[in-house]
Amino acid sequence: MRLAIVAARCEYLLMIAFTPLTDDDPALEFSPLLRAACKTLSYAVDHGAIGLTATKAFKRDFVHWAVEAIEWPGFGVEEAFRFNRVLNEHEFVPLQLVHFLLLKTRLGRHHKGSFVPTKKGRLLAASPGELFMKLIPFFILETDHSSYSRFDEGPFGNWDVWLNVLNVEMEKGATEKRLFGVFYGEGPDWDNAGWREMAAFSSCLIRPLEWAGLITVQDAEEDGRSVRICFKTPLWPAALKLDTDDLVCPAVRH
Repeated sequence: MRLAIVAARCEYLLMIAFTPLTDDDPALEFSPLLRAACKTLSYAVDHGAIGLTATKAFKRDFVHWAVEAIEWPGFGVEEAFRFNRVLNEHEFVPLQLVHFLLLKTRLGRHHKGSFVPTKKGRLLAASPGELFMKLIPFFILETDHSSYSRFDEGPFGNWDVWLNVLNVEMEKGATEKRLFGVFYGEGPDWDNAGWREMAAFSSCLIRPLEWAGLITVQDAEEDGRSVRICFKTPLWPAALKLDTDDLVCPAVRH
């Protein structure tokens, strides 16, 4: 998997405001990526370092520890070791992504065959609110999400438009197909010739938001077909300040 960042900052990045959160804000618990970063940094602080392979990936002993400790949705111990007795970093893509992000945000570095936390990384390991602000905006807005997707392509558009439209459309929940149709028109679906477009949309838009913890995706049935329904989590309104906030009619949640 090749991970990359967007080559240049665009003006629209300045139009999206992430709200600082306190370390004890319960909304932070919805972010799998933040949890994974916190536990990775804390492990490095507690043990002094995390061992690296010759290719500069995390060693298997840490990968195995991380699978159990991070509790990544849909990738627990049973799923991880169903077909393999050992697991490498590239086989646990979220951990590979965390490794990449910690290096790019200079919260960790490689030194003499190990991953070590920087001074800033040590501080943020104990401050999830600040770590969120350091990591998640960078992940959402500046990472090239097509670089870790199945195809080397992403949907046309930018995060300013995507987030502001989703802010309204997802308030009461919406299927992945419906959201695609709002941006790009009806027609493409997973079971027709437009499946590649759906895959790019899902990998580069829906999945990053889900991994960041801003949305949750649930499997359901609609007209006898399996669908994926996207909902905002409490982290979305807590962390994002968007131009369309005044247009949102809050959904009644029980």
